[in-house]
Amino acid sequence: MERNKESEEPYNEYHNFAFHPHNVLLVLILFGLSTLFLSLTIAFVYSRVQSSLPPIRLPNIFFFNTLILLASSATMVWAKRAYKGDNTRGYQLALGVTILLSIFFMAMQYIGWQQLIGQEIFINSGNAAGYLYVISGLHFAHVIAGIPFLGVFLYTARRRMKEPVSVLVYFSDPEKRLKLRLLTIYWHFLDALWIYLVLFFLVNYLIR
Repeated sequence: MERNKESEEPYNEYHNFAFHPHNVLLVLILFGLSTLFLSLTIAFVYSRVQSSLPPIRLPNIFFFNTLILLASSATMVWAKRAYKGDNTRGYQLALGVTILLSIFFMAMQYIGWQQLIGQEIFINSGNAAGYLYVISGLHFAHVIAGIPFLGVFLYTARRRMKEPVSVLVYFSDPEKRLKLRLLTIYWHFLDALWIYLVLFFLVNYLIR
């Protein structure tokens, strides 16, 4: 009687999204961030209704930043596909472009805050302005938090991907594959979160 080949394959914890510690940690982080930003947006609505706060119009650069983040999300998908396809050059290039897009996003976000200040909308101008600065600032901080991980991936790839054997070892490492997948999920989450925040403030501006 032939045994099922699938049953003979050894258990690989890196393929199990539910139980590996890295997966559990990411789920907890994303759940915590979702709860935090949802609470802040709900508190913003409550404060605005209670205090009859005037709406704040987002600078157009906030919408442009959405395109930058979507582009960085696309380059992370590119990096993941290059990794699976053993494409050394494409993998390194995709990670480098993602880092550049992230830095570009932060620079544009700083300009967006400067535009708000130019409109005399300061963090202490009122509850509405305070919420806008805090919420966008927290998102900004989490983008910064992801850049070092991208840098480590790029540095390790350039350091180890020099010979055919080292390239093969790098691409066949299940732990790196897992971490790249988790970082990609985290980046997609930041993009989705930004889109939610921009739409949230846009709707609040339209509802007067």
